[in-house]
Amino acid sequence: EAVAVADDVRNRTAQLVAEAFDGALRLAGLGHGDITATVIGTPGAIDPHTGQLRYAPHLPGWHSRTLLAELAEVLGTPVSIENDVNLAAIAEQYEGAAQDHDDFVLAYVDEGVGAAIVLGGVLLRGATGGAGEIGYMPLPGAPLARGGDEEIAGEDAGGGFQSLVAAPAVRLLAGGAKDLGEALADPAVLDEVARRLATGLAAVVAVVDPELVVLSGQVAQAGGEALRVRVEDELTGLALPRPQLRISDLDDDPILTGALRSALTQARDIVFDTGNV
Repeated sequence: EAVAVADDVRNRTAQLVAEAFDGALRLAGLGHGDITATVIGTPGAIDPHTGQLRYAPHLPGWHSRTLLAELAEVLGTPVSIENDVNLAAIAEQYEGAAQDHDDFVLAYVDEGVGAAIVLGGVLLRGATGGAGEIGYMPLPGAPLARGGDEEIAGEDAGGGFQSLVAAPAVRLLAGGAKDLGEALADPAVLDEVARRLATGLAAVVAVVDPELVVLSGQVAQAGGEALRVRVEDELTGLALPRPQLRISDLDDDPILTGALRSALTQARDIVFDTGNV
């Protein structure tokens, strides 16, 4: 019975994606034959050894080892599933604040927290696809995020860096304010968020030594230049490397922009592949 339920959830996931795919095609006035490659952005990452989505147990139905094949079958194109923050980094690399840098870190501070690490122009993925999952990083003042993936990897994870700087933590600092802009307009809240961000970023900078750190996501956008300046000041002395620090200035959804860039690259490779000619 448990296996049957799991199969139903998995099949429903593929069906929901197909419905969303068809709806997007209708809006764009396109048909299935017009699509060459599909990229799906999601929290977590595909483990290159197992083909299974990790670090995102809050997405029921997305953890099948055969999910990519199932999606390719219903969509009729090759499908890749990419971490959403990695896609945002691709957008920054091609159209945003990191265009002139081959070594940078994108810190995405939103309802959850993650990072993308680009070294030599190439995304660092890690052995299981989990490079950049800094939301779980232990820091002073944060409860430890212990346990396996199923216990700690949700957006409401109870510990680590995420519990200090994600949007819910910022709202809590501001006494439960619903608007992040309003919360970060309070100098005391702004200073504390900057201190917390700098502490976490210092650990990343000390290990990776990037040329640039780009701050993105709702918290970064709400804090803006005032937050950037304070984080930069707080970083002084916390780590020997002194990377540039920028706020993302992309107008469109960076995850969508990165997905489009990634899909375009794949489509070109498929269309212009001469290996079998």
